[in-house]
Amino acid sequence: MKYPRQISEISESILDPLLRKRAGISLGLVQSWEEIAGARLAERTRPEKIVWPRRLRENDPFEPATLIIACEGSAALHLQHETGEVISRVNAFLGFNAIGRIKIVQKPVVRHGEQVKPRLRVLTEAEKSRLSGVVSGIEDEGLKAALEKLGTAVLGEKKQK
Repeated sequence: MKYPRQISEISESILDPLLRKRAGISLGLVQSWEEIAGARLAERTRPEKIVWPRRLRENDPFEPATLIIACEGSAALHLQHETGEVISRVNAFLGFNAIGRIKIVQKPVVRHGEQVKPRLRVLTEAEKSRLSGVVSGIEDEGLKAALEKLGTAVLGEKKQK
């Protein structure tokens, strides 16, 4: 008998191998970036990939990798000053001295969930009264207010005819 699984489990099983192959980085590192880098730094930076040095022979000594971090302009200087601390925290997270240096790449950092809310137009009096009529039969005031807010947002996104 199969039990329901969380979407995060399914997506992690798909994304983690892909990130490891394409960027040499684990999903856990990306998800834990705020804890590793600190809230102030994490909102303007994001780990891009880990570049491992090429080993010509199997018995070549281990060399630490380079962590490439995307960073918004003014945060680059701040990140540069905290490079040693970030390297220590990443290595502690990974459990071994995997990272030896950081390379900063300046680019815009877009965080998921940071979508710009569209501007809603003001509803006409007819739309307001129609919406009030639709929710008027609801007794629970909290639910009524929430549905009215939802209706306002939905109608506000639509263009007027």
